[in-house]
Amino acid sequence: MGLGDKVGNAGRKLAGKVKEATGRANGDDRLRAEGKRDQLRADLRQAVEKVKDAFKKR
Repeated sequence: MGLGDKVGNAGRKLAGKVKEATGRANGDDRLRAEGKRDQLRADLRQAVEKVKDAFKKR
C-alpha cells in the first residue's frame, strides 16, 4: 500500500468520524449513518490494499 493510499484512507476515516459525531450531536441519524458508512468504506479499502500487498510480496 502506497503512502498516498494510507493517507487517503486515514482522511476518509477521519471525515467519517467527524460526520458521525456531528450527526450524533445534532440528532441527525442520516448524517451519523453516513459517517459510519464512510468509516467502513475506508476500512474495506485498507483491507483490500493489504491483501494486494500480501500477494505482491510472493
